[in-house]
Amino acid sequence: MNKSSSLPAIKATDLACGYDGVAIMEHLDFVVQPGEIFFIIGGSGCGKSTLLRHLIGLNPAIAGDIEVFGESFVRATTDRRRQLLQTFGVLYQGSALWSSLTLEENIMLPLEEYTDLSKKERCQVACLKLAQVGLSGFADYYPSEISGGMKKRAGLARALALDPSIVFFDEPSAGLDPITSRELDELIQQVSSEQGTTCVIVSHELASIFSIGNRVILLEKKARTIIAEGPPKELAINSDDPRVREFLHRGDIAPTA
Repeated sequence: MNKSSSLPAIKATDLACGYDGVAIMEHLDFVVQPGEIFFIIGGSGCGKSTLLRHLIGLNPAIAGDIEVFGESFVRATTDRRRQLLQTFGVLYQGSALWSSLTLEENIMLPLEEYTDLSKKERCQVACLKLAQVGLSGFADYYPSEISGGMKKRAGLARALALDPSIVFFDEPSAGLDPITSRELDELIQQVSSEQGTTCVIVSHELASIFSIGNRVILLEKKARTIIAEGPPKELAINSDDPRVREFLHRGDIAPTA
């Protein structure tokens, strides 16, 4: 995929998401532009992670369509969907590193699965990706030997292994202290700005949303759909919807006019 494409990185049209054919969200329409840091936000149980599972192909859409750079992900053949998946990177909430493998070996996994690189070349790429996230010198460490923040960085290094056009993040700041969370935000922003990578982030952390988010969609549990879309700071200042204001004005983080 061309990261500089003029087509939307992701376009959802009348999308319905749920499980076993039962929709928990309907009529989802939104566009994510290439290179954008796009947040999916909302309260607990509103369907943020469920939507993410549909976007990365773990759950089939109940209705509607998802396009990736102009191509339908929903209607793609199995082989074509597998090819499209190679343009995705995913950082899971718990980092999802294999505890029995070193950081280098964890990052090499997608390279072994999807490329014809030699072992030496895979090692070189793994070390490069670790350096990219500030973990030079930690290739031979196991996940149990590093901190939670470092695990997140290692998970991001693996997500970047195939130079994806889009990286999806599921609550990346979960379990991190404010300083480590801010450092991770800065790393995400760096990946987006330097490589043109599109970042789609599920989160409820206002500090991250306001700090690095270009645009957001706000899901609401009772409405079962999107109730607001736009730059988070503008929504916090200008929205007349009490549900939007309640979510974005938790604590003392929200910007003021």
